[in-house]
Amino acid sequence: MEDSTPRAANGANLGLNGARVNGAGPRDGGLPLSARLLGVGVRGARSVGKATGIDRTVQLAAEEAIVGAIESEAVERAMARLLRGPMVEEAVQEALESDAVKRAILDAMDSELVDEVWRRLLASEEAQQLVERIAGAPELRAAISAQGAGLLDDLGRTVGRIARQFDDELERIVRRIVFRKRRPAPTNHAGAVSRGFAFAIDCVFINLGFTAIAALVTLVGNAFGGSADGGTNYAIAAGSFTWLLLSGTYFVAFWTLAGQTPGMRFLGVRLAGGRLSLGRANLRIIGIGLSVFFLGLPFLGIVLRENRRGFADRIAGTDVVYDERRPAPAPWSVAPLDEEAAPVVATETEAAKPL
Repeated sequence: MEDSTPRAANGANLGLNGARVNGAGPRDGGLPLSARLLGVGVRGARSVGKATGIDRTVQLAAEEAIVGAIESEAVERAMARLLRGPMVEEAVQEALESDAVKRAILDAMDSELVDEVWRRLLASEEAQQLVERIAGAPELRAAISAQGAGLLDDLGRTVGRIARQFDDELERIVRRIVFRKRRPAPTNHAGAVSRGFAFAIDCVFINLGFTAIAALVTLVGNAFGGSADGGTNYAIAAGSFTWLLLSGTYFVAFWTLAGQTPGMRFLGVRLAGGRLSLGRANLRIIGIGLSVFFLGLPFLGIVLRENRRGFADRIAGTDVVYDERRPAPAPWSVAPLDEEAAPVVATETEAAKPL
C-alpha cells in the first residue's frame, strides 16, 4: 500500500508530461502548458504555410512594400536632407581620420593594381596627346626661356662682380709698379679685367662664326671639284682677311645698334651714351687694331688714367662704364626680404652729411 501512492503520483506526472514526449520536444520542458500549446500551433501554421506557399507570398508582399516605401518621394526627401546634414560630413571625416582607413588607402596605393592602372594610363593615346599639348603650350616655352635668360643674367652678374674686384686690384698693382698714386675715389668706368673678359667672349662668338663660314666654303669647294689638301698661302691670306673683316663688322655692328656687344652685356659693361655713330665706331675699331699691333701698350691708359680710357677710347671719344641698368636678379636667386627688414639705401645728399 505504501508503494502504490508514489507509483500513482509518478504515473500522474508522466501523464502530465506526455506532451513533452509526444509534442513539444526537449526545449519546451520548462515552459507552462499554455506556452507549449502556442508553440505547437505556430509550428503547425508554419508547416501549413510552407506547404501551401503562403509564406512565399507574404515575403514577396513585404519586399514590394519595402521597395515601394524606399522609392517614395518622402523617403527621397528624407535621404536628401540627411545627406545635406552635418552627420554625413562628420561620419566621413571620422572615417578618413581612422587608422583602419589610412592603412587601407596605403595598402591600395601599394598594390599592383594601382601600378597597372598607371601603366595603362601613361600608355594611353589620350595621355600622349596631353603631354604633347602641354609641351607645345606657348606659356611653357615662355617660362623656360625666361628661366634660361634669368640663369644667364645671374651668372653674368656674378662674373661681373668678381671682375670688378680684379679691376681695382690690377690697377692698384700696375700703379704701384710705375710709381703712380692710388685712385683717390671709386669710379664707374670699367677696368681692364672686365673689358678683357668681354673682349674674350666676343672673340669666341667671332671664331664660331668664322668656323661655320670656313666649313661652308670648304664644303662648296669640295663639291665643285676642289682639292682637300692643306691650304695654300693664298687661302691662308684670304682666311685671315675674312677673319679681320668679320671681327670688325661684328664690333661695329653691335656698337652702332646696341651700344654694347654680347660679351660686354654678359660682363655688365657698356659704352657711355649708348649707341655710336658709324664713324665713331670705325675709329674705335681702328684704335683697337693699332693697340694690338703695338703689343697692347696703348691699352695701358685703361689702368693708368683716371677715366680709364685707352687709345681707342681717346680717338673715338668714348667711355666704357659699368652697366647699372642691368635687369633685377631672378626671383629664385635671392632670398625674400620683408618690407620691414629691407635695407634702406641712403641718398647721395644724406651720405654726404657729416656724422
